[in-house]
Amino acid sequence: MASLPLSFLEPMLLLGLLSLPVLWWLLRVMPPRPRRIEFPPTRLLFDIAPKEETPSRTPWWLTALRLAAAALIILAAAGPIWNPPVGATTSHAPLAIVIDDGWSAASSWDARVKAADELISNANNDRRGIALIPLSEPTRDITIMPAGTARVALRQLAPKPYSIERTETLGAIDRFLKATGDCEIVWLSDGVDSGHGADFLQGLKKIVGDRAVTVFEGGTPPALALAAAENAAARMTVKVLRAGGNVASGVVRALDQKGSPIGEARFGFTPGERETEASFDLPVELRNDISRLEISGERSAGAVQLLDKRWRRRAVGVVSGASTDTAQPLLASTFYLARALSPFADVRLGGRGAPQQAISEFLDQKLPMMVLADVGTLSPELRERIEAWIQRGGVLVRFAGPRLAQADDDLVPVKLRRGGRSLGGSLTWEKPQHLAAFAADGPFAGLTVPKDVTVNRQVLAEPDAVLPTKSWASLEDGTPLVTGERRDKGLLVLFHVSADVRWSNLPLSGSFVEMLRRIVDISGYSSGPAPGATSEAAETVAPLHILDGFGAFGPPPSTAKPLAADFRGRATLDHPPGFYGPADGPLAVNTLAPTDRVAALDTSVLNAQRASYTNAGPRDLRGILLAASLALFLIDAVVIAFLGGGIASLLRRRAAPAALLLALLLPMGLPSPTKADSAADDFAIKATTQTRLAYVVTGNADVDSIVKAGLSGLTLFLAQRTALEAGDPVGVDPARDELAFFPLIYWPVVPGAPKPPQAAIDKIDAYMKQGGTVLFDTRDAIEAPAGQNGASQTPGMQTLREILSSLDVPELEPVPREHVLTKTFYLLRDFPGRFDTGQTWVEALPRNEDEDTASRPARGGDGVSPIIITSNDLAGAWAIRPDGQPMLPMTPGEPRQREFAFRAGVNIVMYTLTGNYKADQVHAPALIERLGQ
Repeated sequence: MASLPLSFLEPMLLLGLLSLPVLWWLLRVMPPRPRRIEFPPTRLLFDIAPKEETPSRTPWWLTALRLAAAALIILAAAGPIWNPPVGATTSHAPLAIVIDDGWSAASSWDARVKAADELISNANNDRRGIALIPLSEPTRDITIMPAGTARVALRQLAPKPYSIERTETLGAIDRFLKATGDCEIVWLSDGVDSGHGADFLQGLKKIVGDRAVTVFEGGTPPALALAAAENAAARMTVKVLRAGGNVASGVVRALDQKGSPIGEARFGFTPGERETEASFDLPVELRNDISRLEISGERSAGAVQLLDKRWRRRAVGVVSGASTDTAQPLLASTFYLARALSPFADVRLGGRGAPQQAISEFLDQKLPMMVLADVGTLSPELRERIEAWIQRGGVLVRFAGPRLAQADDDLVPVKLRRGGRSLGGSLTWEKPQHLAAFAADGPFAGLTVPKDVTVNRQVLAEPDAVLPTKSWASLEDGTPLVTGERRDKGLLVLFHVSADVRWSNLPLSGSFVEMLRRIVDISGYSSGPAPGATSEAAETVAPLHILDGFGAFGPPPSTAKPLAADFRGRATLDHPPGFYGPADGPLAVNTLAPTDRVAALDTSVLNAQRASYTNAGPRDLRGILLAASLALFLIDAVVIAFLGGGIASLLRRRAAPAALLLALLLPMGLPSPTKADSAADDFAIKATTQTRLAYVVTGNADVDSIVKAGLSGLTLFLAQRTALEAGDPVGVDPARDELAFFPLIYWPVVPGAPKPPQAAIDKIDAYMKQGGTVLFDTRDAIEAPAGQNGASQTPGMQTLREILSSLDVPELEPVPREHVLTKTFYLLRDFPGRFDTGQTWVEALPRNEDEDTASRPARGGDGVSPIIITSNDLAGAWAIRPDGQPMLPMTPGEPRQREFAFRAGVNIVMYTLTGNYKADQVHAPALIERLGQ
């Protein structure tokens, strides 16, 4: 079937449907007319009115019913299969599976892997070799391998977090096909054209020739992407892209550096539209905290837009030393500067007082950047404050003018000659100068040089050996137009012309805006490249946190290389998307550049079969069709019996017994909700009459028995040492039982256990958000391999990650020494169990970076961490036998290790019951002192 996922094992049997008209005729044919014989006594019967009449032929609806039953039998004999296995063929040639594994394949990666695994299984049944060809690896050696090896290689593939260049793989495919000869090709396409898609299709069509080709496309949600985020004056906007499909709307989430949500913005597509916009109407302070934008529910690196300090809308103070700014505001330098800076910065103009007063106010406000237009001599005290501000990371941009030209000021990047240079005047032979090309290694690299900009006057720099390294822009005669230098963490820049149009028409050009934008961008980095430095000395930044193909952060791969601190391109293999550089001022690299767009990939040029991804497996419909035909025949029999009067006579003779039998059977067939309701009520009464600890029943009898004994031992310890007299622990099934009755749920993680159903995950998520705490224990601290990340490589931790992948888990951190959990009841430094080498993790709370760590008070408010993770096997340490002896030994077996394990359990239980109230103890000295006064 071309339009339905349906096939037949014996399609020739469908010819039996042609016999249905003959069957219709046979069922409708009339029997021969009976012979008439005159019999005089028959007239006595004429006056008797008949109670029933026999039709002369079969009713049409009964005939249709019988034909439908016959058609179902014919269809069942043909062997119908819904969602037939794809790739099934009688060919014995090798199978080459070409896989799109760029960022656009990540959102539907599971469906792609499932289709490839099914193709490998079919090829294995036919004893065919398999070759895997990921399009992101043009240098990969393409070889034919058996099915087992192909499955292992398939599991090792993962979507890349950048756009792949399919055309680079054509050479390797061509060499493989020439060496292999006859071969069947299956392309698992993602349906997205990120560029050069038509070239790849033409090249593939040429090298494939007359070989059989199947293209998988459709059947999965279309890929969505984000690009071109912009922090404008009133709001932050980001472009939402799609290649096609029927996605009409969605939500973009904004997160800060710790992953906490800041806001959400909805977006919608009109029919046929491939690009739309999501906007965040938030205060500028909140928008400046956004470090990550992501499409909710979309798992791909392309659906993530990382933001660094370049996207922060910085406040810029503008001070002018010219007195004409007040008299002619539309000709003033502040007018041109405000217009040029306002698209990407919050401009704050100095007051009408003295320039030094305005500068002092801006320094008090701790603005990151200031622009001084023709400000001459500064007082020594103010100059010292400005120099200290620059060394701490401030950016000072100065514009020349009559006052600066006559001042003896060393707060400039180069030494200046007193006075100025006039061009094109009546007393000079020189003509106005045009701009030269911007240096390829300078901050203005890549900007278009305006041909209509001329300079009539400038301040000249004293030539020296370092002047070329400090020149960012120059005139055609080689004299500097813009100079700059890095001073400690800050930046000092000088435009050798005025900020108005008296000395140059540069403020009227678009290049003026872009030059200021570049300077504002540079101001966001305390470790950026030294402006004007040569390419050999340009600073590079190392990868810090890298996105994988699914848009999750992870450690940098071995292929990630450092990049220039002024990098502005899209992500590549050498520079995958993520954050680079220091943690306090990282550089963001995104999957898509601001100008990138995506389109649907048109594969119609290939002479190929089409298949679609599906999440359902093959299903044999023969049983359903045969059951349906049997039901129709039963209906036919009941109808015949009814028309023949058999049912009526049976009811007349057996009315009383039938009624009695029906009365007995009817209650048995009705559902009995009382049993289920009674069980639920008993569970609720048992859970609420006493405070009880709960544990998740894993289905592993040994683990469940140890956990139950452990929680029973902890309950006994709580009764002996605290005022809490809890009831016996209760085992729960998150998918079936109500969890809100329990303050703490202990979840022992069994390595290799199947992931809980989504309904259970949703209930756990709701339980955590409503104030409950889940304690996950992987119980494998002793199995952790050596190394920094050894604890995250155990089988139990891998199973836990699968469980947490569907939960909305907050950012976690090891329990700090000042956390309330360490002093809820006992004063503890760590939380041992059977093992004491594992770490205990809780929800990370915000820290005050300016506060001394040693004197910082306990953090947090009244909330409790919804999740606690450990690997020390706490329940194993708590477990006791009926005779009161420990059930399991301790490792390494310190004398008081079990005692401290029980104390850790007491602290955890008290923490979940009482919250962070002990955080207020840090105020006790101040309260006592106040009471003493």
